[in-house]
Amino acid sequence: MITVHNDRFVERCRQILDFFQIEQLRSIPPLFFLNLGAILSFSFLLLYSAGGGISPWCARQFIHLLLGIVALLVVAATPYRFFYSFAYIFYAMALACLLATTFLGVVGMGAQRWINLGFIKFQPSELMRIALILALARRLHDVPLSLGWRAYITPLLLVTVPVLLTLEQPDLGTAILLVLSSGALLFFAQAKWRFFGGILSLATCALPIFWHFLHDYQKSRILIFLHPESDPLGRGYHALQSKIAIGSGGVLGKGFLKGSQGALDFLPEKHTDFIFTLLSEEFGFVGALLLLILYLGLILLNLLAALHTRSTYSQLLITGLTASFACYIIINIAMVVGLLPVVGIPLPLVSYGGSSLLTLLASQGLIFSAAYSQNKEDTIDLFRKRG
Repeated sequence: MITVHNDRFVERCRQILDFFQIEQLRSIPPLFFLNLGAILSFSFLLLYSAGGGISPWCARQFIHLLLGIVALLVVAATPYRFFYSFAYIFYAMALACLLATTFLGVVGMGAQRWINLGFIKFQPSELMRIALILALARRLHDVPLSLGWRAYITPLLLVTVPVLLTLEQPDLGTAILLVLSSGALLFFAQAKWRFFGGILSLATCALPIFWHFLHDYQKSRILIFLHPESDPLGRGYHALQSKIAIGSGGVLGKGFLKGSQGALDFLPEKHTDFIFTLLSEEFGFVGALLLLILYLGLILLNLLAALHTRSTYSQLLITGLTASFACYIIINIAMVVGLLPVVGIPLPLVSYGGSSLLTLLASQGLIFSAAYSQNKEDTIDLFRKRG
């Protein structure tokens, strides 16, 4: 009897191992991991500086990193057709999590964006960032935009619903990120220029309505963005102190742990949204440029990975996730240098935050899964033709 149970257990373990394509992890170029490791090194250096030691942020982020590495490897070893098959289910689950924040969400800094899981405060909008790309990529693969204007309706609905729910939290920064990354994916899916022109025209006409529904603090952030000197100790404090710190860093920076703006706590949110400011102060223009080069390297590696696969779905998935990552970087840096209003977007892979790090590493795992599947000849496109 025990032998029978053991045989069943062994067989189940074999089934699990057969499902995961462990061998495809060896196909991933080591340069990816070197690039990711270099970016994450910046994160721990800056979090150590921001906290004045390993505690509190550096140690916590290390735990988040371990969970993120597990997520990356598990997702990367999962056949990408699994994500194709369950794309809409993942989207529905992420949508349900967004709705759950309305009733179960934890309030922090005036917004209800997190669900407390005990060991981590999870931000469902981060999960939606991946789920939306998964669902959009499948829809655009199954129903190409070249079929006519009706093919645009479902993608627009897929984007609009989570954006409205995210704005309700309120989380303007993530909502903008969802719109931009979705727009980039539609561009890669060869959406017509007339479509983008129409959306831009509608958005311009809807600005007065959009302004009416903004919260007071969001309106003040936009107004202060235009004239930060009008309230230097209030709403304009973040922007002004950020510019002072960046400018004081000069070319080579003041040195590790020697940034006066950060050490004297003049920099608000120096471990999250404004961590790029801390980097610029301590490591200067050279340090900031090095991080940007590493980001650009990872983006280019991901785009090259899209060329590694023949599946249209994989190409859409990789380009969509890469565009989302790039928008993440652009919005955060533009925000801290004063080119955009303060909207509350962390610097990817560098800022403190469990939800952000987990989802970003899981996104990279998705890219690996889509690009380096062992059975490249068995792509979704070819699979559909056989069926």
